[in-house]
Amino acid sequence: MKVLTGNSNRPLAEAVCACLNIPLTNASVKRFSDMEVFVEIHENVRGEDVFVIQSTSYPANDNLMELLVTLDALRRGSARRVTAVLPYYGYARQDRKSGPRTPISAKLVANLITVAGADRVLTMDLHAGQIQGFFDIPTDNLFAAPVFTKDIQERFNGEELVIVSPDVGGVVRARAIAKRLNADLAIIDKRRERAGVSEVMHVIGEVKGRHCILVDDIVDSGGTLCNAAVALMEKGAQSVEAYVTHGVLSGGAVARITSSALNSLVTTDSIMATEAMRVARNIRQLTIAPLIAEAMQRISEERSVSSLFD
Repeated sequence: MKVLTGNSNRPLAEAVCACLNIPLTNASVKRFSDMEVFVEIHENVRGEDVFVIQSTSYPANDNLMELLVTLDALRRGSARRVTAVLPYYGYARQDRKSGPRTPISAKLVANLITVAGADRVLTMDLHAGQIQGFFDIPTDNLFAAPVFTKDIQERFNGEELVIVSPDVGGVVRARAIAKRLNADLAIIDKRRERAGVSEVMHVIGEVKGRHCILVDDIVDSGGTLCNAAVALMEKGAQSVEAYVTHGVLSGGAVARITSSALNSLVTTDSIMATEAMRVARNIRQLTIAPLIAEAMQRISEERSVSSLFD
């Protein structure tokens, strides 16, 4: 079993290797002067079970290209099996035709990863579960719910909680965590006027006097969470926290979150934290390295991965 990584999230790859008690495979991922990606693997991988850990986060295109070139290098190096480990699957929000003459980029990326040489894919909290069907190779979609549930229990032991979905599309995700915590569920009814701008309409469910936990898969601009926090506080919530798997946090999102009504935003380290995130007063990360490492170990040993979903 060998583990490689590109430049997107090396700290996570190192943490995964520490959990597995194996070293990162020695490889170079460089750029030519015109920014072409060049990958060279400095160890023999012939006949090996190889895992490539690479989030396709910002800069998404560069990180995706690093992944594709690495997969090709491993295939040409005669690796026995290559698993693409994508803690964050970029382009996942383009999972359907949103209008005439628009692409389904999540499917295109799936095709690219498969053709580049991946034999299977391991990812986490896909924006839409059916993206697994875009791949014609085995695909495991892990959930951050166990990591979040443990942290929530430690912080709010005995408190009256309500788990809140920031939109109708995230109800299944929020319900799963509410069930684990034996908590009530609420939903934010939101109308989006145009891409990147959201308007909170009203809250469905009883939140007065309770600690509200917003649950989502991706936080990008942060506008949805900030608006949702305001709506919940106006309905009498005692406090509002947010647990989001992938902290994209582009543009002025960190400043927006810092000055919002949110007590805290908790993300995983599926995307490497920026310096602004590290110094923000109300943003923190939970590591998914043990979960990723356990899934990789089970895949390598041909054991069940589905039990990790429980």
